[in-house]
Amino acid sequence: MTAADTSGAGVVAGAGLLDRERIIAQPGFNRWLVPPAALAIHLCIGMAYGFSVFWLPLSKSLGISASTACPDLTLASALFTTSCDWRVADLGWIYTLFFVLLGCSAAIWGGWLERVGPRKAGFVSACCWCGGILVAAVGVMTHQLWLMWLGAGVIGGIGLGLGYISPVSTLIKWFPDRRGMATGMAIMGFGGGAMIGAPLANLLMNTFKTDTSVGVWQTFVVMAVIYFVFMMGGAFGYRIPPAGWRPEGWTAPAAKSSMITTKHVHLRDAHKTKQFWLIWAVLCLNVSAGIGVLGMASPMLQEIFAGSLIGLPDVGFAQLDAGQKASIATIAAGFAGLLSLFNIGGRFFWASLSDKIGRKNTYFTFFILGIVLYAAAPTLADMGNKALFVLAFGIILSMYGGGFATIPAYLADIFGTQFVGAIHGRLLTAWATAGIVGPVVVNYIREAQISAGVAPGPALYTGTMYILAGMLALGLIANLFVRPLADKWFMSDAEVASLQAKSAAASAGPSGSFGIGRGGFDAKAAVAWAVVGIPLLWGVWVTLKATLALFG
Repeated sequence: MTAADTSGAGVVAGAGLLDRERIIAQPGFNRWLVPPAALAIHLCIGMAYGFSVFWLPLSKSLGISASTACPDLTLASALFTTSCDWRVADLGWIYTLFFVLLGCSAAIWGGWLERVGPRKAGFVSACCWCGGILVAAVGVMTHQLWLMWLGAGVIGGIGLGLGYISPVSTLIKWFPDRRGMATGMAIMGFGGGAMIGAPLANLLMNTFKTDTSVGVWQTFVVMAVIYFVFMMGGAFGYRIPPAGWRPEGWTAPAAKSSMITTKHVHLRDAHKTKQFWLIWAVLCLNVSAGIGVLGMASPMLQEIFAGSLIGLPDVGFAQLDAGQKASIATIAAGFAGLLSLFNIGGRFFWASLSDKIGRKNTYFTFFILGIVLYAAAPTLADMGNKALFVLAFGIILSMYGGGFATIPAYLADIFGTQFVGAIHGRLLTAWATAGIVGPVVVNYIREAQISAGVAPGPALYTGTMYILAGMLALGLIANLFVRPLADKWFMSDAEVASLQAKSAAASAGPSGSFGIGRGGFDAKAAVAWAVVGIPLLWGVWVTLKATLALFG
């Protein structure tokens, strides 16, 4: 039986609907259908970035028009109170749980994902993310914060981790000729999820809001249902190529770069190499610097430029009245939205560029350019040059997003593709770490400056910018020491073949396209891309409208 025949059979006898063997691509399948499937999942779980849209309404869920505050409320009592409104700080722990659980679940279940395939992982991700939101809705209805933490934070966080890594190794295998571009397309969706979800949530909350309800639990239910439909479509849209598949007419470049291996490292050995921990440090330091700024973007712009945002260049932040502060807060929200666009665009741009200049050189660019921009930020703030300041941080956030999108291809280059999804999952513990380190560094330095008597303005963030530049300098050093692995770390050909034995084409011997992956951007692919592209374009349009006030 030929390779084409075995792959054409497609389904191994006894394979379940979610099993890996069930989703081996058959002749005629178009590989351009896989990225929209990944995007369908990432655009849904990417709402994790936009969950702060619920904090203020939830802080008034009992009082409706104003918070029912309890002066003696502690974090522990907030978890179980039914008579006091929650504080934003209490709710913000859900955001922390998101990214801690994302990194931990990706690390714990990354190996399982490689065994069972992306469809089952995507299915479980949808159940956890959407089920967690439904549990959180019950928490809002019963006013139990612990239930919100458990539902959205813990259960939803597990769904985030599985959904985030579900397409990584699959896309790299489908696009060996464009590894960076492929992962960039999918991971771009995670950065764009909030652009769709946040305005949708606002629209739904305004629809469901009444004299007795802020409309949050109803919004949770509707969004959970919508997300479940999209994520299931993505999970069942996944296909994997048969062993030995490669794009028609493409052959792996021979020794094009010593930084790209054609061999494979086993999951059990990857974390034993110094290269893994160097790349871990590279990601952690790049993300720590970016995520710290992302979390403080709105207050930073308000406190630095203050009255100049509304045509009062000589009025500092402390001198603004309540109405003026509300006006600049709206403009600062536009700034945060603009940074999100740079974050999204950077994921695709930098990951695609890395296919041309290499992953290591891409990270060198991130760190060198980032150091220059962070170091220049205080000067731009002192000059009052709003346009250059915004552009500088736009570029910084593009490299923050680009770092996420480039790292899977970097891992594939160093460790091979056999276990890249699981290795990527373990590496995401760097993200969990950065999610704590970055905001803590930025927030605590700011508080220390305020305690020292520094007034809101450019000086309040000068020290922070230099410290973040120093973090990037450490990342630059870590990236410098990343080298190709020694031969002792790679699996033998026999071991690789035995791991691939479940794939029907593994025993056939020949490699080639097997009639799979052809078609380019045909009508079916256009429909699949429209399903995810139209919501994304709507999110971009809404965000651009909100940013017009920044320079209007």
